[in-house]
Amino acid sequence: MALPTRNEVPEELKWDLSRIFKTDADWEKAYKSAKSDIQKLSNLKNDFTNSAQNLYNGIKEVLAVKQVVEKIFVYATMSSDVDTSNSHYLAYVSQAQSLANSFEATTSFLNPAILAISQQKLASYFESEPRLHEFDHFIDQILKKRPYTLPADQEKLVANAMDALSISENTFNVLTNSDMEYGYVQDEDGEMVQLSDGLYSLLIQSQDRKIRKNAFDVLYASYGQFENSLASTLSGVVKKHNYYSSVHHYNSARDASLNSNGVPTVVYDTLLKEVNKHLNLLHRYVSLRKKILGLKDLQMWDMYVPLTGQPLLEVKFDDAKKMAKEALAPLGEDYLSHVDYIFNNRIIDSVESQNKVTGAYSGGSYDTDPYELLNWENTLDSLYTLVHETGHSVHSWYTRNTQPYVYGDYPIFVAEIASTTNENILTEYFLNNIQEPQARAFILNHYLDSFKGTLFRQAQFAEFEQFIHEADAKGEPLTADVLDDFYGKLNQRYYGDSVTPGGDIAKEWSRIPHFYYNFYVYQYATGFAAATALSNKIVNGSQKDLDAYISFLKSGSSDYPVEIMKKAGVDMTKPDYLEDAFNTFEKRLDEFENLIEKI
Repeated sequence: MALPTRNEVPEELKWDLSRIFKTDADWEKAYKSAKSDIQKLSNLKNDFTNSAQNLYNGIKEVLAVKQVVEKIFVYATMSSDVDTSNSHYLAYVSQAQSLANSFEATTSFLNPAILAISQQKLASYFESEPRLHEFDHFIDQILKKRPYTLPADQEKLVANAMDALSISENTFNVLTNSDMEYGYVQDEDGEMVQLSDGLYSLLIQSQDRKIRKNAFDVLYASYGQFENSLASTLSGVVKKHNYYSSVHHYNSARDASLNSNGVPTVVYDTLLKEVNKHLNLLHRYVSLRKKILGLKDLQMWDMYVPLTGQPLLEVKFDDAKKMAKEALAPLGEDYLSHVDYIFNNRIIDSVESQNKVTGAYSGGSYDTDPYELLNWENTLDSLYTLVHETGHSVHSWYTRNTQPYVYGDYPIFVAEIASTTNENILTEYFLNNIQEPQARAFILNHYLDSFKGTLFRQAQFAEFEQFIHEADAKGEPLTADVLDDFYGKLNQRYYGDSVTPGGDIAKEWSRIPHFYYNFYVYQYATGFAAATALSNKIVNGSQKDLDAYISFLKSGSSDYPVEIMKKAGVDMTKPDYLEDAFNTFEKRLDEFENLIEKI
C-alpha cells in the first residue's frame, strides 16, 4: 500500500502554517522587505561602536532583522518538509537559506567591532547607557570568543562562503528524502508494500525474523547503491566544519562546535569515557537478547524486536494525546495547559506521506507556535516520540514567552533534556501503574531499548563523528570503504561478541542525517542521562524541585548551558549524573531479567 500524497492527508492532521504567513504572497513580501533591511544593516558598521547609544541601537536593529529572517526561514523549510518534491517550496528554502547567509555576511562586523572596544571603554558604555545591560550575557558570549574571531572583512569572507559550503547537506537532504526510493517488502499482513523510513522502524520490530531481515536488506540496498555519493556529501560537510574551525583558530571542529555553544570539552570527554567504562552493561543486555530470542547468530536486524512478544499497545493518535496528558500530570496544571494548546490547534503534522521528511522534530521561531512534525505509526514508540517532541515544544513556549528575543531560544546542549525528561516521566508513569508481569516486562524492555538507542547509540555516533573530523583534518580521504571499515569495527566494539560481525550495518553512517549537524549527537546522550536525574526529582521530589524545573524551561539562553543545568541540580562537567543513569539502567535490567524468567 502506497503512502498518501500530501493532498490526501486530512486538513485537521496537518499543521496550520497560515499563522506564520497567511499566504505565500505574504511570505514573498516579507522576504523582499527583509532583503532590503539586511542591505541597510551594512550602514551600521561605520559608527556602530562610536557611542554607547549607537551600540545599543545597533544591536537592537540587528536582532530585529534576525527575528524576521528566522520567521521567513521556518515557513520555507516547514512548508518544504511535508513534501520535499514540491519545487515551489524547495525554491523558498533556497531563497531563505541565501537570505540567512546574506544576513550573517552583512552582520559579520558585529562581533569583531565589539571585540575591538577596550575593556575600559566598554565599561563606560554600560555606565552611560544602562539599557545595554539587557545584553550582558549576549556581549559576554562574544568577548569569550575573542581568540577565535577574525577581523571584520575576513569574517565577511567566511560568512559569504557558507552558502556554497552548504551544498553537501542540501544534496544529502534531497537525495535521501526525495530522489532515493526504497524497494518493496512484505509487511505483517503478507502484502507487498513500498518501504519507507517509518515503515522500516515498524518492520524492524517484527516478531517474524524474515520480515525484519528483508526490511533491513532492502533499506541498506537503497543506501548501498548511493554509498559513494553519500561518502562524498559527508566528506564535504566534514571539510566545511574543519575549514570553519581552522580559519577561526580552534584546535578542532569539535572544540569549535562545543565552544560556540558554551559547553566545556570535558563534558564530551566525560561522556565517552563513562560510556566506554560501562559497555559491559550493553554487552550484558545484548547477550540477554540473544538468549531470549534463541538465536545462534544474533544480527543487527534483531536488535529492535521487543523481547516480550508483540507490542501490547496499538496507540492511535487521539488516544496517545490523552495518555500523554495523563502521564505528564506531575509537571503541573500550567504545563498541561500548553500541552492542551499544542494537541488541539493544528500545531502537529502527524501523518506520514509521500516525500515528507523522515523522523520527527519540534520547530518554529520566536514569533510562531512551537510546531511538531511527526510520522505517526500507532505504536508505543510513536507515543514516546509525541511526548518527546512535546517536551521540546513546551520548552520553546516557556522560553519564548519569558525571555526577550535575544535570549528567546535555548542552547542546543539543553534542547534534548526537556524532551527526554518527558520520556522518562512517561516510563515512570507506566511502571507506577502497571504491575502485570508481561506488561511490566514490555515497558522495561522498551526503556532498556531506549537507553541503548539513546545513551549508548548516540555516544557511538559521537565517537564516529569525532573520527571522521580528525581523519579529514589529517588529510585522510573519507571514502565509502574507509567509513565502512571504521563504522563496522566501532559497532562491533559497542555491541560486543554476542552480535555476529560484519554485514551491511557498516553502511549505517550513510543514512544518519545528524552527522551533518556538526557535533550535535552527543547531546542526545548527555541529555538522556541528565533527564534521568530531573525526572526523578519531578516524580519523587517536592514542589521546589518542580518549580526549579519550570524555571529551567524558562531560562532560554540567558546563561551558559552548563550553568543553567547546575541551577536545575545537575552538574554535567562531572560523571555523577552519568553514573546515576547507568545505575538506573542496571537496576531495570536486573528486574527485567527476573521478570523474564517468571513469564
